[in-house]
Amino acid sequence: MSPVLKTGAAALPTEMMSTAELRRALPLATVRGLEVCYEKKNPVPVLDGVDLDLFPGEMVSLLGASGSGKSTLMKSLTGFAPATAGTVRVAGHDLRNLQRGELRQLRSEVGQVFQQFNLIPRLSVLSNVLTGALHQAGAINLVGGFSSAHRKYAMELLDRVGIAHKAKEPARSLSGGQQQRVAIARALMQRPRLILADEPVASLDPKLADSVLQLLRDIAQQDGIPVLVSLHVVPLALAHSDRIVGLRQGKMLFSGKCSELDTQSLKGIYEDGDTDVH
Repeated sequence: MSPVLKTGAAALPTEMMSTAELRRALPLATVRGLEVCYEKKNPVPVLDGVDLDLFPGEMVSLLGASGSGKSTLMKSLTGFAPATAGTVRVAGHDLRNLQRGELRQLRSEVGQVFQQFNLIPRLSVLSNVLTGALHQAGAINLVGGFSSAHRKYAMELLDRVGIAHKAKEPARSLSGGQQQRVAIARALMQRPRLILADEPVASLDPKLADSVLQLLRDIAQQDGIPVLVSLHVVPLALAHSDRIVGLRQGKMLFSGKCSELDTQSLKGIYEDGDTDVH
């Protein structure tokens, strides 16, 4: 019998699927039984038995109170929070058995978007986006040089996120929402295979938060890049995600479609006052 993979509502034999369909049907990142402990002498797991799959083209939101393990889960996907048990595979890399130089390569393939933007304030918007190509540029970046192809692509990305007209302005002159768009363009400059966004809208007002999350979801769908985003505001997660993963005290208490997240599930994820459900 031929192997069968589920793609949307259909289940197709693998030999009937195109290369593109196969890529979208297989997870780009797979986590099984993940445990992370920071203290060796007092090994209380920060993450305990977490399972996760991230598929091309989808946006998955992490929900959970502060200290639930959301940021640690993201860091485990780039090796900044090494697994003490379980398996983590990202874009073909086994993070528990990396070869020499492989960790640097993995990190170059994962775009990251942060709550505080992490831009260089005095540099121009264009220069900030170009820093996303440092791994590709190689030795030429040591003298501040980037190819014309890099500069053209950076401008295309700025146009895509809606702020090409700000390219020559210093990053510090931009509003919070504009700076986050620069950060997203910088992440795309890496030509990432996965995007991690850790509380990317925590410092933005609701309207800007909606627009930034919609941009991330558009990128996931149009480019076939999985986006994993951690959020505190439940309605934002429900409005912009394909799936929800809920963590509490390092354990995964919920994983499913947005429509499956009910009041009882939310109570399991959060204690009173731990979340904004409005």
